[in-house]
Amino acid sequence: MSHHSYEELAAVMGHWGEKPRRIRPDIELAGSPERTAFRVVMETDAGRLLVLEEIPPGRHDHKRTISRTLELLHRRKLPGICPSLRSKTGEYIVSRGERYWQLVPFIPGHALSRPAWAFEGWRGRALGGFLIGLRKTSRNIPFFRPAHPFSIRIYIEDFMKRLKQHNPEQLPETEPVLRFLEKGFMAAHDSLPVAFCHGDVHPLNVIWGKRGIRAVIDWEFLGYKPEMYDIANLIGCIGMEDPDALFGELVASLFATLSAGGLITGPVRTWLVEFIVALRFAWLAEWLRKRDHEMIALETVYMNLLTRHAGMLRAEWGLSDESPAGG
Repeated sequence: MSHHSYEELAAVMGHWGEKPRRIRPDIELAGSPERTAFRVVMETDAGRLLVLEEIPPGRHDHKRTISRTLELLHRRKLPGICPSLRSKTGEYIVSRGERYWQLVPFIPGHALSRPAWAFEGWRGRALGGFLIGLRKTSRNIPFFRPAHPFSIRIYIEDFMKRLKQHNPEQLPETEPVLRFLEKGFMAAHDSLPVAFCHGDVHPLNVIWGKRGIRAVIDWEFLGYKPEMYDIANLIGCIGMEDPDALFGELVASLFATLSAGGLITGPVRTWLVEFIVALRFAWLAEWLRKRDHEMIALETVYMNLLTRHAGMLRAEWGLSDESPAGG
């Protein structure tokens, strides 16, 4: 189960003044295990459940920035935020030998029923409410520079160069998608408004209650990005679960909530479909990295499906009838 002994884990938890009663490998954790080198639920003598996480090498400074950001958003009253705990000396991250650790409260939740969740309207309202709250509470985050936002345009250009060199067999499926984006989106990208984003919002990065969000997790990619980034990634992931869900109640209620909250701006109306497509290149890169051939095939089919039905999606979502790129 673990390459760490109970004694070692107990000694680490002592930095937070916590005494563990036992390790709880029976408790499944939400979110990606790749965000940590090791993680496990620990039950304390007081019956409290805490998640002890070992930070991957070279990531402790970034994890510290995430913790500082989450604590700030928590102080600003954004619901669904679960900051890591400070140690007895006030630190988010504790070093022990050559290893770095953080401690986070364990939050129980309800598992998603797949793929039924992708059609449940209340989830769209909850996710839309979170994104509205994030936009309101994340102004002037001091730990990031809005003048240097993430660029999916540059990412795609670099990705295609690597693809031609290492995976040329994927070019017949990806080059039509790139041509779709080059009709106007790539040129317009750098002028898109910027906002602070979670960076990986999708339903599997949420700890769900019975009818709402208990916590939003996995903030590894947080930072300033084009303002529609989280919306585009979320909708793209819903459609990847089931393309029919793009026309379902979850997405419809998400749009209604975001529109009422002022997040469906002019640039969003014009370029959202293209941004959804653009972000799928990052997911394709992930499947290629993992050599997951089934997901590579599904992703490229999905990317081309989105481009072919771009006009239908704009009409369904009440966006601009046609982007400046056409389609």
